[in-house]
Amino acid sequence: MSLNHLMQASAAGDDAALIRYVRLHLGDGNEAGGRAEIDKAWIVALKALLPDPPTDYAFVRKLVAERDLATLAHLFFYVHFALVAASETWIHDGTL
Repeated sequence: MSLNHLMQASAAGDDAALIRYVRLHLGDGNEAGGRAEIDKAWIVALKALLPDPPTDYAFVRKLVAERDLATLAHLFFYVHFALVAASETWIHDGTL
C-alpha cells in the first residue's frame, strides 16, 4: 500500500483501511498474524504492571502532556515494538 493510499483512507475516515495496513505490515502480509503481533504488546505491558512495580508515572504524564501528537505517535511505535520484542516471539528482526 502506498502512502497516498493511506492518506486518502485517512482523509475519508476509513479507519478500517488504516488498521488493516498496520495488521498486514506487522503480520508480514497476514492480517491475523499482525493482530497477534499487536496483542503481544498488550500482554507484555499488562504482565509488566501486574506486580504493581514502582514506575515513573509522573514522567509519563508530563511527557504526554508536553509533546505534540506526531512525537507521541513515534513514541507509541517504538514502545509497541519494544513490548512485542520483549515477548521473545516477535516475527521481525527488531529493527525500526
